[in-house]
Amino acid sequence: MPELYEQSTESLLSALNAGDLSSRTLTTACLDRIDQLNKKLNAFVSVNADAALAKADAVDKRRATGQTIGLLQGLPVGVKDNICQAGVATTCGSRMLHNYCPPYDAHVVEQLNAEDGVIVGQLNMDEFAMGSSTETSASGVTRNPWNPEHSPGGSSGGAAAAVAAGMVPLALGSDTGGSIRQPASFCGVVGMKPTYGRVSRFGLVAFASSLDQIGPFARDVHGAALLLQVISGHDTRDTTSVDSVVANYTGQFNQSLEGLRIGIVDEHYGEGLDDEVEAAVRRGIERLESAGATVKSVKLPHARYSVATYYLIAPSEASSNLARYDGIHYGHRTEDFNSRNDGLIDLYCRSRGEGFGAEVKRRIMLGTYALSAGYYDAYYLKALKVRRRIREDFDKAFAEVDIIAGPVAPTAAFRIGEKMNDPLAMYLSDIYTISANLAGIPGISVPCGLTTNGLPIGLQLQASTFSETTLLQAAAMAETSGDTIGVCPVA
Repeated sequence: MPELYEQSTESLLSALNAGDLSSRTLTTACLDRIDQLNKKLNAFVSVNADAALAKADAVDKRRATGQTIGLLQGLPVGVKDNICQAGVATTCGSRMLHNYCPPYDAHVVEQLNAEDGVIVGQLNMDEFAMGSSTETSASGVTRNPWNPEHSPGGSSGGAAAAVAAGMVPLALGSDTGGSIRQPASFCGVVGMKPTYGRVSRFGLVAFASSLDQIGPFARDVHGAALLLQVISGHDTRDTTSVDSVVANYTGQFNQSLEGLRIGIVDEHYGEGLDDEVEAAVRRGIERLESAGATVKSVKLPHARYSVATYYLIAPSEASSNLARYDGIHYGHRTEDFNSRNDGLIDLYCRSRGEGFGAEVKRRIMLGTYALSAGYYDAYYLKALKVRRRIREDFDKAFAEVDIIAGPVAPTAAFRIGEKMNDPLAMYLSDIYTISANLAGIPGISVPCGLTTNGLPIGLQLQASTFSETTLLQAAAMAETSGDTIGVCPVA
């Protein structure tokens, strides 16, 4: 029988529901796995074993007495370190928040607890979610379980690595420009960015508020659908949360793909796309076609401007959101300050200079410049207009097709340190994912093969707004008909 960390979400749920497996046993196995592997991979920045075991025991006790159990039935879950838990250090991978413990739970944490998820700890990430490799974290670099010399992707690299390594079956990340889908592709797991507004951002530490979205990681599409169902829904504390009916995502996988229309964007297969990645993605699309889908070309003419547009809008919003970290209200405060000789500006500058890392400073400066007098119209306002064009391109494409399929990233996981001194090269690793955030549409990464050196490749599927059901149906078919990449070897 496979080890617990090798089993599918569905088999774990079946065993829990039948009483063949207790939540304590599963949680203990996850904690043991974390203890065994985390020093090597650095996926978790904190683990709360006592609280996790207490919650697991409470779920088991209620199950034994015949009480109703929530959808997660005691499954362990990891949470990205920019999602607030009351009384638990939430650092966003930054020295700026090294001692910050939120006084409240994020909406998604409330949902996890209400549906009997067992939260075991906080997961490593690029500082303030600004990065594509989980190398900018103040808590150190996270490594890819398939090959520790390679990056797990970012910014949710800790979540992807933890699920791939079997530390937890489920995890939550956030996606601002590909930060769920790209690490899911690099680590050979399923990762999904829902429609903007589908999941409340209350309690998510803001990077770029019009782009940020919380979403699930799982070993399989069933797990991602289950976790999405748990965290979705209207929340009055988030003004962008949409009051829309949440479907039973896990109950609709056995639908035929007959008649499903899949769009291919020719521009996705140009210069810069690795040959092995292209071949694996095309095989994945062919298998969907064999399962009954029809395939046709569609155009996204403004997609080539997505990286430039994103790196004006996201840094501008980051510049505004991160202005609150001033060394006075909360966050890191410099000790190099003499109230007799230094002024308020000195306190601000030293606190922010010490608290923020190089990448965060770079993006704050980009955003502040784009918003400054004389440049707002030339840069930020123009970027907003292009963003609208990108959304219109998707609207036109989805009038012709139901799903757009293509690569998640130009390459498989790159080596740690390979792109750190070349910010533009790092930014281009998100070239296929950014446009979904700009348009607010859902996207998912599903494993579709391995490179010759044993690194995973992901197939990206995108759908129109609030079409998560269709997206998950297609993803489930891609998963069942695709290349089996096997269990991560944790090299």
